[in-house]
Amino acid sequence: MNFKEKILRLKQKKDAIILAHYYQNGDIQDIADYVGDSYYLSEIGRNCTEKNIIFCGVRFMAESAKILSPNKKVFLPNLNASCYMVSMANAKDIEELKIKYPNAKVVCYINSATEVKAVSDVCCTSSSAINIVKKLDSSEIIFVPDKNLGSYIQEQIPDKKIILWDGCCVIHDMINAQDIIEAKNKYGQDIKVLSHPECKKEVRDLSDFIGSTGDILKFASHNNLKKYLIVTEDGILHKLKQKNPDKEFYTLNMICKNMKLTTLKDLYLCLENLENEITLDENIRKSAYRALENMHILGR
Repeated sequence: MNFKEKILRLKQKKDAIILAHYYQNGDIQDIADYVGDSYYLSEIGRNCTEKNIIFCGVRFMAESAKILSPNKKVFLPNLNASCYMVSMANAKDIEELKIKYPNAKVVCYINSATEVKAVSDVCCTSSSAINIVKKLDSSEIIFVPDKNLGSYIQEQIPDKKIILWDGCCVIHDMINAQDIIEAKNKYGQDIKVLSHPECKKEVRDLSDFIGSTGDILKFASHNNLKKYLIVTEDGILHKLKQKNPDKEFYTLNMICKNMKLTTLKDLYLCLENLENEITLDENIRKSAYRALENMHILGR
């Protein structure tokens, strides 16, 4: 029996649901019960009836699932799967910034540590950020930790002051305008550029569409055009090609190594032994819960 067969058998036996982010390896996406971006998966984890959540992603995603579902057990198949952006912000420095801007609301990107969520007013994802910031009853917003997503929000909501944190996703931030220009010269000027808002402004300015991974997938799937440059982590190609076999997709080799760490063997061992459980300090979890719950309320 191969790992796939073992995983499918164990999933029923262990009363487990498997969630996978779009950036995971294709074989992980194929065996998952649900594949999506952070917001979608956080909703699925919160509402599922299974008692065990196996989260194939990076640690902050599994922690977010645990924050929202304290009565369920959440597992991360590979404990080395982390997010570099998470390490760019800490609760102590945010508390100090709140003193400097006492009237500001703190909005933290879901790509942040539980301790950061705990000192924030609301959490957001790239798909819900604009809607949430618009609804907040404050003209000043401290946005952490992604300066690129924060600057994109500022462009969309000019009547509010967005106080940016100096953080970023290193995979998205490494792409510049010249990369887009060269790709269009290589693949044709008619290619449509679909970019994630974690990209720099110079990249966004050359894009035909800006959106989360889920939004990029929807745009390419519902659009009649045939050729796209996908400016986000390469893992999204798996679903794009599955849903659109008649279309051409090109990338800039944006690969997050941490997102690719989880293997079928990791997933099997996690299920077999129910190992790598995510645990959180209950007081911090309760504080972080408010920010995530507000995300679901304001993000609707």
